[in-house]
Amino acid sequence: MFQSGKMVCGGFACSRNALCALNVVYVLVGLLLIGVAAWGKGFGIVSSIHIIGGVLAVGFFLLLIAIVGLIGAVNHHQVMLFFYMIILGLVFLFQFGVSCSCLALSTSKQESLLSSAWGMLDNETRSSLEKSQNCCGFFNRTTATDKGGPERCGAECWESSSVCVTCGMKMMEHADEALKILGGVGLFFSFTEILGVWLAMRFRNQKDPRANPSAFL
Repeated sequence: MFQSGKMVCGGFACSRNALCALNVVYVLVGLLLIGVAAWGKGFGIVSSIHIIGGVLAVGFFLLLIAIVGLIGAVNHHQVMLFFYMIILGLVFLFQFGVSCSCLALSTSKQESLLSSAWGMLDNETRSSLEKSQNCCGFFNRTTATDKGGPERCGAECWESSSVCVTCGMKMMEHADEALKILGGVGLFFSFTEILGVWLAMRFRNQKDPRANPSAFL
């Protein structure tokens, strides 16, 4: 009976292995979401888009719950698997909403958010951003300070040729690329979390053939 139970895919060993494999995927997805969001946030002004912060939170919690799921699956820990199911279900709802928001954010809305954030930056931060990204101004080619005029732009492109790409265009490219990657990856893998909840529920109710039968509840 024990040997036949191991060979059946619906058996205890197969369910445990499937749950472990799924959580390894969740670890990788969590790291990917954190990495892409950090790349977008590291661009400076892109951090003003609060959706990026939401993706960072989703990636962090997905990574954390995947580790809990791995430990629970390996040890067949009833309490950890229970909390794993509950939290993974909540992560699915949050991740689904954030991913849809990433994909639904229009170009005009992105431009409006970035424009507001650019207006809140001080002169020193603007100047630093222009130098690091080799651009001048936002969309109208004004520079670190409107009072100082174009000559205040410290970007290398302005000093060498006086022809620079606006920082707004560079930011839009980075923001749009980051949001599409985060939205697509997050939306695709959010549906696998439903599978994770089902697998955890199924595995939690299965009997461990290695355990003492009288100790199983």
